[in-house]
Amino acid sequence: MKTLSTTIVLALLAAASALAADAEKKAPAAKGEAVSVTPAEIKWGPAPPDLPKGAELAVLHGDPSKKAPFTVRLKMSPGYKIPPHWHTRDEQLTILSGLFVLHMGDTMEAPATNLDPGSFHFLPGKMHHAAEVKGETIVQIDGMGPFDIHYLNPADNPNKPKSAAK
Repeated sequence: MKTLSTTIVLALLAAASALAADAEKKAPAAKGEAVSVTPAEIKWGPAPPDLPKGAELAVLHGDPSKKAPFTVRLKMSPGYKIPPHWHTRDEQLTILSGLFVLHMGDTMEAPATNLDPGSFHFLPGKMHHAAEVKGETIVQIDGMGPFDIHYLNPADNPNKPKSAAK
């Protein structure tokens, strides 16, 4: 489980560093200053390897790998699914486009809530859930880092360690 958290933190750190470098070119922001990001300035990159393929991530504010507030956007392709999992800390989701289907429980068959654009969902840390999307979907995630993901079934982790060659 520590490897999973470390991998996600490293991937998010790389994405945050790229965004920070772009932001510094624009204008360095001192701690406590306002931050504005226009749609044209959003830099999408690969989602962390602990998320299934088919998603992109953009860091809008903060550094999700550090113990500090952050805001990211996750863009998911049609039919994208995240198997049952949980996060250490609370997260707030705002659906920006598409249809985000949130299953609360230990399976993809758990009761679901359809969240349309403009919907908001607060998710307490350690609460088991899964998600899938209908059509291309963008979700904004706000929380306190470091961000992590723990799959209920370790085999669902797309970043599982490679088995040794025999």
